[in-house]
Amino acid sequence: MILGQMNEDRLIKDSMRPKVRLVARLDVKNNYLVKGIHLEGLRKMGDPNIYATDYYNQGIDEILYMDIVASLYNRNSLGDIIKRATEDVFVPIAVGGGLRGIEDVRGTLRLGADKVTINTAAIKNERIISEVAETFGSQCMVLSVEAKRRPDAMGWEAYYDNGREHSGKDAIEWVRRGVELGAGEILLTSVDQEGTEHGMDFELISKVCAAVNVPVIVSGGCGGAPDIAAAALSGASAVAVASVLHYKKADARSLKEQTLAKGVNMRL
Repeated sequence: MILGQMNEDRLIKDSMRPKVRLVARLDVKNNYLVKGIHLEGLRKMGDPNIYATDYYNQGIDEILYMDIVASLYNRNSLGDIIKRATEDVFVPIAVGGGLRGIEDVRGTLRLGADKVTINTAAIKNERIISEVAETFGSQCMVLSVEAKRRPDAMGWEAYYDNGREHSGKDAIEWVRRGVELGAGEILLTSVDQEGTEHGMDFELISKVCAAVNVPVIVSGGCGGAPDIAAAALSGASAVAVASVLHYKKADARSLKEQTLAKGVNMRL
């Protein structure tokens, strides 16, 4: 009787949690969708809007566009891509890469983005987090954290410039600081796992999700529904998927159905 009540209580608790979101991540370089491993060795794949529209039709919950060379060249070139996407895609769109100040963010939102992700600019000047949150709302300010496990395996360091540059910041402490400054969501990318499809860094996910009280989108290494379910059980509010979708190893609907079958509350 007690065991039955415990199981019933758990089912009720799980049903009250917000549904885990499935996000399609599209890394863009010079207007082309690209995919690499560990954010390196990029392979050109095609028109990002064709992929985004396909994922929308499959039932994806959100689209994440990342200009992966924008910070390197001090610019964001996703304007035309965002405008085209809003004509065919009717789910929330997040945009990152090369956003250095309020006017960059304002321009991106005017083009149709719902929120922005900021990494390099925030590491160089953390005040931008508060400025964006105060101007556009904390729900618009997503702190992007590219984490690599330290060589001594004692924690993770936050990197910037698409995983190329050391920040010296402890990733967990940086996430906490970002939320204190006003970030309403975290985009957490495990650079070590990114593009491998060999599983996500669930220890990192668990520690970041435990450290903050805002939604966490996790990215890097997802190989399918088992990883989505494990990420959700580790505390993630959303899972960003790239390779599995891009290479048509699964579609959004099948990933959701398979994850639902594992007991994770997802939107179909």
